[in-house]
Amino acid sequence: MADMFRLTTLRALLFLAALMASPSGALAAGALNIGVQLEPPNLDPTSGAAAAIDEVVYANLFEGLTRINEDGSVSPLLAESWRVSENGRVYDFKLREGVTFHDGTPFDADDVVFTLDRAKAPASTNAQRPIFDMIDRAEATGPYSVRVTLKEPLGAFTTYLGWGDAVIVASESAATNASHPVGTGPFKFVRWRKGASATLVRNDDYWGERPALDQINFIFIPDPTAAFAALMAGDVDGFPNYPAAENLGLIERDARFKIVTGTGEGEMILVINNGKAPFNDIRVRRALNYAIDKQAVIKAGLFGFGTPIGSHFPPHHPAYEDLTGLYPYDPAEAKRLLAEAGYPDGFKTTLALPPPAYARRGGEVIAAQLEAVGIEVQIRNIEWAQWLDQIFANKNYDLTIVSHTEPLDIDIYARDDYYFQYHSDTFNKVIADLRGENDPARRDALLRDAQKIIAEDAVNVFIASGPKIAVWSNDVTGVWANAPVQANDLTKADVTGRAALAPGEHGTTSFPLWPIFVFIAAAFALVAIFAKASPAYLASRAASMALTLFIASLVIFFLIEIAPGDPASFMMGLNADPAAVAALREELGLNHSLITRYAHWIGGLAMGDFGISYTYRTPVAELMAERIWVSLPLALLAFAISTAIGVPAGLAAAARREKTSGKTIVAAAQAGVAIPNFWLAILLVMVFAVTLRWFSAGGFPGWDAGIFPAFKALLLPAIALAIPQAAILTQIMRSSTIETLREDYIRTARAKGLTRRETLIGHALRNALIPVLTILGLQFAFLLAGGVIIENVFYLPGLGRMVFQAIAQRDLIVVEGVVMVLVFAVVVIAFLIDLAYAIVDPRLQGSGR
Repeated sequence: MADMFRLTTLRALLFLAALMASPSGALAAGALNIGVQLEPPNLDPTSGAAAAIDEVVYANLFEGLTRINEDGSVSPLLAESWRVSENGRVYDFKLREGVTFHDGTPFDADDVVFTLDRAKAPASTNAQRPIFDMIDRAEATGPYSVRVTLKEPLGAFTTYLGWGDAVIVASESAATNASHPVGTGPFKFVRWRKGASATLVRNDDYWGERPALDQINFIFIPDPTAAFAALMAGDVDGFPNYPAAENLGLIERDARFKIVTGTGEGEMILVINNGKAPFNDIRVRRALNYAIDKQAVIKAGLFGFGTPIGSHFPPHHPAYEDLTGLYPYDPAEAKRLLAEAGYPDGFKTTLALPPPAYARRGGEVIAAQLEAVGIEVQIRNIEWAQWLDQIFANKNYDLTIVSHTEPLDIDIYARDDYYFQYHSDTFNKVIADLRGENDPARRDALLRDAQKIIAEDAVNVFIASGPKIAVWSNDVTGVWANAPVQANDLTKADVTGRAALAPGEHGTTSFPLWPIFVFIAAAFALVAIFAKASPAYLASRAASMALTLFIASLVIFFLIEIAPGDPASFMMGLNADPAAVAALREELGLNHSLITRYAHWIGGLAMGDFGISYTYRTPVAELMAERIWVSLPLALLAFAISTAIGVPAGLAAAARREKTSGKTIVAAAQAGVAIPNFWLAILLVMVFAVTLRWFSAGGFPGWDAGIFPAFKALLLPAIALAIPQAAILTQIMRSSTIETLREDYIRTARAKGLTRRETLIGHALRNALIPVLTILGLQFAFLLAGGVIIENVFYLPGLGRMVFQAIAQRDLIVVEGVVMVLVFAVVVIAFLIDLAYAIVDPRLQGSGR
């Protein structure tokens, strides 16, 4: 037995060594691999508010009539020039000729008219629909000229046309841009491996200056620890928005990288509910401003990176007014104002904190500072869905912390129904004048006036302008330092010192779901035959499974649907027009009753239709098919490793329980149970990816890259999943075997002259396996459904990570579909294990047990 165990271990080590001898794979020459924390929900910037969309496609793939430059200025793009009428309402655009979309469709005036009409249509889901509602009509005055007439003057109209929401799309491809975008930019779309990466390649037919890069790979890495590991292992060239500021000290000392700090549009603020007592008293709001030490909050929430602000405006803008001296940190003045307002002993309040680190960490500091002036603060940590439902939609809050990232969004303070609940006729008049002003100098003056009004009214506590912290390899050049818009403009980027890579079309292998169900049916047939199960028993168990799945569907659907948070509001963002949100709710079918939606959903499931993802706008079955071919092989590999280790180790520990070797196995198993799999995963990454560079830190290349690269990408995650399970299996196998070895028939076998090995393998093993089979079934279900932590550490595009993302994005129909599939898997595995008992123990055959 010991010889067999040693031989198995030696073979495994030799195989692992052969794998490690192959390098993890260098970055593609002529390609830029960019790590981004958030995956875009879709790839159409004209039908979604997520910044992650523009971070991939803005300027790279899609273009507008104008463009926003790194310094925030506006320049012509698809419009060569324009003239504005004296009354500021009529814009005549001269369009660029010789431009084609990526599918070969020529660009002309009809595309501009189509884009603008589509954005302002009643059913539009454009997040900036109020801007396009200002358009009275758009008409082609020639093949390459367009006249846009506004309902009233809008001084920032050409700026708005440079946002991602206003990029020009063609009628021929607009309907599919969410998943297969077609633009006019210098790069064109190749593929989007959901949960893993998006790839663009150079557009050789581009009308303008061709980019230096051959290819851009956006790699989605949501976990900050995984981001650091991917950078250190060389899996990515950098992050335009590095998500782990706590590691910057380590990166700064590494000669391979450079840290680039710029400014962004995000304003971190302590939001005050102006419509709720005691915050409807300006003295209380001013007291809060005096009570907050902004530098301390920046140090805690933004790791020291950030610029203090005194109003809702970014410091890099030419119209910025420095108002940070209006409310210096002065706890004594805060107490005086509170006493003047009738609260000499302070009051109790709540502070709701959404998930980002700047809110959670900064909120702790703010709570302590408020308590120092007598305000007792109860902190409530909530998820984004709750934040959108309770705070943004229903205004049910006292204080909260959030960062507003939309550019030039100071006009939100003029919305009487906005969640700040602030109203000022003076401020509204300034914003009205600003909208009709075309003169740049006068616009800047009005913007300064607006900043002063909301600062003097202490609408909120304006804490900091969040920095844009980028980390790049030293050979990366031409990337933006600042972020005047939420985008990664890579049109001038280059990777020096690398050979060119000929761009080409890269296909991707997508496997359907039906082979899995065929395999399940075959497994049922084989196990039933060997178990000699009766047809009546099989029929009763099938009926029981169907009833279980029906009850599970009821519980899953209604529990998920009644959870707080509106998916449409989440997808459209903080500044979205309510009409656009309503249009999206109608498009997604969220306006129907729960019963109607359940009937539609369960009816679809019966026909194999899991519905359409709210976020990705693609069939849920396709999403699951992509992810399950990562999660299922990962679970099978981990299952094989844990079984290959656990069963022999348990047998050896039982056979040698009185010897040192047996006790050593037990001690190792106990240690294995105590080790968290996420800690083991990080350790494996640091050793084999970061230090030795034998493996990538994470990611999955896809099965189209070849079986060996795909298998290699799954090996470390599988080991991290398998070791704790192998330790549990070892203990169960040992206990079961020891109990079996005490049976009378074992002593009889030994008395007949059988060797210890023959008795153990030929007689004890079968009976000892019966309880182990139950554990194996539970373990496989856990490995398939419970790998979300490991998938995040290794940023694998599997089912676990998919559910995690769907919950965060309120993509309810995806959550429901995946959970139902996992419930189905657990029920099927339980049934197969039940039948397998009869194979292991022939006494159970045909008994229906």
